[in-house]
Amino acid sequence: MISENLSLVRENIKKACSKANRNEKEVTLIAVSKTKPVEMLEEAYREGCRDFGENKVQEIMDKYEKMPGDIRWHMIGHLQRNKVKYLIGKVYLIHSVDSLRLAEEISKEACKQNVTVNILIEVNVAGEESKFGTTNEEAVELVKSIAGLPGISVKGLMTIAPYVDCPEENRQYFVKLRQLSVDIMKKNIDNISMDILSMGMTGDYQVAIEEGATYVRVGTGIFGERNYAIKAD
Repeated sequence: MISENLSLVRENIKKACSKANRNEKEVTLIAVSKTKPVEMLEEAYREGCRDFGENKVQEIMDKYEKMPGDIRWHMIGHLQRNKVKYLIGKVYLIHSVDSLRLAEEISKEACKQNVTVNILIEVNVAGEESKFGTTNEEAVELVKSIAGLPGISVKGLMTIAPYVDCPEENRQYFVKLRQLSVDIMKKNIDNISMDILSMGMTGDYQVAIEEGATYVRVGTGIFGERNYAIKAD
């Protein structure tokens, strides 16, 4: 199942890139493996996946020890400050930084371990009350505040668009995130890059790619529906 699903997702990425006149190498597929057992991750790994996304720190910790060392782990869920210390040195990219206090905690732990942590600023573009993320209006000031922190490198922006039946409905939010990244880049803030746009999930990743996504986060489209009653191995 995973092999067939991955083939379909990769073909869809290729089509979306072609439609937008983009090189498909510009788009990285993150296999969102939250709640999934290690056996399923291993199958995706055998099919060439090297980027895996998790929502919970504990799942990253557990799977990190059991999976090959060349995997790039992505923290894509809401991150509590008291859990930051467990991620430092294990994750390739933290997608969900939405406050200065969280960034300061990451900076503190990064300096302790003498490493630089790559992060994205999470923006709640659609303004959904149920979602985390800074606002469009506050994002620029947040980036400026974080820019001076040691041990942190801001690589771009992330958003979680609303769950919709028609992916076209989310195009507006992907356009806004891309424009926000352009606006931030124009300010030439030291230590800030906007190379990464993490946007688009199983239901809308093709539209996201058409609007500039460089990372798409696909879970159900690869691993199938989640069963939250089953604890990940």
